[in-house]
Amino acid sequence: MPPPVTAENNKLNRRLGVDAFLTFMRVVMSTFVILGLLMFIGQQIDPDNFVASRINPDATGLTAAQFEGLVISGLSQGAMYGLIALGYSMVYGVLGFINFAHGEVFMVGAMTGMITSNKLDESGAWESNFLLSLLFVLVIAIICSTLTAIIMERVAYRPLRGSPRLIPLITSIGVSFFIQNVSVVLLGPGAKSYPTLPEWLSKKRELLGFVTIEGTRLMVLVVAAISMVALWYLVERTKIGKAMRAVAEDKEIASLMGINVNRTIVTTFAVGGAMAGVAGILWGLLFRSVVHTTGFLPGIKAFSAAVVGGIGNMGGAMAGGITLGSAESVAPLILLEPWGIDGVSQLKDAVAFLVLIFVLLVKPTGLFGERLSTEDRA
Repeated sequence: MPPPVTAENNKLNRRLGVDAFLTFMRVVMSTFVILGLLMFIGQQIDPDNFVASRINPDATGLTAAQFEGLVISGLSQGAMYGLIALGYSMVYGVLGFINFAHGEVFMVGAMTGMITSNKLDESGAWESNFLLSLLFVLVIAIICSTLTAIIMERVAYRPLRGSPRLIPLITSIGVSFFIQNVSVVLLGPGAKSYPTLPEWLSKKRELLGFVTIEGTRLMVLVVAAISMVALWYLVERTKIGKAMRAVAEDKEIASLMGINVNRTIVTTFAVGGAMAGVAGILWGLLFRSVVHTTGFLPGIKAFSAAVVGGIGNMGGAMAGGITLGSAESVAPLILLEPWGIDGVSQLKDAVAFLVLIFVLLVKPTGLFGERLSTEDRA
């Protein structure tokens, strides 16, 4: 006689079915990536080889200069994703929910920078004293983004603390649309441009004797690196950082030890907002055009970067951002184009989310592992 069907058997069968499906997806995606990479290598060696000539007869391969440009573009864009992702990771580490309005904090920084830089350009200061003007624009953008994040926490999230997590999550989506519409009312729906950058900043230059990089992208990488080091020092070497780590670990015990939990949470939002403000300025200077929805897609990608690196892990957030930015810049031409897929340059957004799916299939906790509070680990 067959064994009796019980709830335990049904549960085990469902689990085995899910595990088998996930294993199948891992094999399919890994095979696709490996074959695409091998075909790209063969295409680079000989564009007229047997496989390439039949799958993609128009393939020409990438030159060293083209590949270098894609890598640099991916790194600079990924650095901005990483700066935004830091806010997602910090808030999740402390409160355990995803603040989907964080992308709009980034947009506020970009819009503030646009307004301030254009005013300085009208007065002539942008051209005559660019570095001082840029520093002033950066400070103003950081202040506005920080204030936006603080007000958001105080008005929208603090009253909901302790409620089911779905409620603040939905609230964050509402806050996101609210800030977007406020931007439309105040500034209009059309795209706004940053003033022209000085020629010495825009031109390409050699770095280390063999890498050619545009000055604007080099500035993005340098500022992102400095911001990350400053944040690491704040979190790991200061009393404020110790308080943030204690609250992230266990809010009740931290409160019993004399830590002001509310103040620490506000500080967390403020620091995340400051990082988003820096990213907003860099985004505006690099692409020189912003709209009220500028923060939406980068915000979603930055959240994906935080998950790829390991949610709650700040180093992982920056690494995830760089990984995601590099993948969406390089992967379409390296992995998709050899398969003969048309319009691969338009598929970079899809590639970014495929990277997220692949990482979650292979390592669900992210590349560097999650850092969760005691409550979340329970």
